[in-house]
Amino acid sequence: MRFIIVPGWRDSGPGHWQSLWAERLGNAVRVRQDDWITPSRKAWVAAIANTIQLQNEPVVIVAHSLGCIATAHLPPEAAERIQGALLVAPADPERRAVLSDFAPVPYQKLPYRSVLVASSNDPFCPVRLAGAYARAWGSEFVRLQDAGHINVESGHGDWPLGIALLQSLAGDASLSAPRLDFSSPQISSSSSFGSLEPA
Repeated sequence: MRFIIVPGWRDSGPGHWQSLWAERLGNAVRVRQDDWITPSRKAWVAAIANTIQLQNEPVVIVAHSLGCIATAHLPPEAAERIQGALLVAPADPERRAVLSDFAPVPYQKLPYRSVLVASSNDPFCPVRLAGAYARAWGSEFVRLQDAGHINVESGHGDWPLGIALLQSLAGDASLSAPRLDFSSPQISSSSSFGSLEPA
């Protein structure tokens, strides 16, 4: 099993949970982009697809923000290598001109199991839109209360709840991160797998 870390726009900084996981999970590979500031859909999707194709093992995607949208754009030959995906705080490329190359967002069912995590007060994507993504992609939907963009700014460092969700996708045996304490989630969550709030 190989975990593919897919950061979003402007990359994930040193304290971001994606960066911590990439450093401390021995079986994680982080996707590198040539341009984090002015993202191109073609280039970003190609970088993710190439990273997946280089792995000999089945992969689980761990995406944040624009990384979720780029993952949804992956071609079939890359998507078929994916065993599961944790899609956290997806972006809304129609709200920011710099991300517009990623619009329209694909609304087809993903060919693998996925869990989409969204926050009730994410400043970059309304929770109802995130719920619409989940419904279209066939993702299990986890709605967090007042968790912001689920990043450093909203107080999410190691993010134990995220590791628990990753375990649900990949199985406990695939994860070994002895230097991280994931035993006590730091945020409360309202999980509604497969259900959405009224529009």
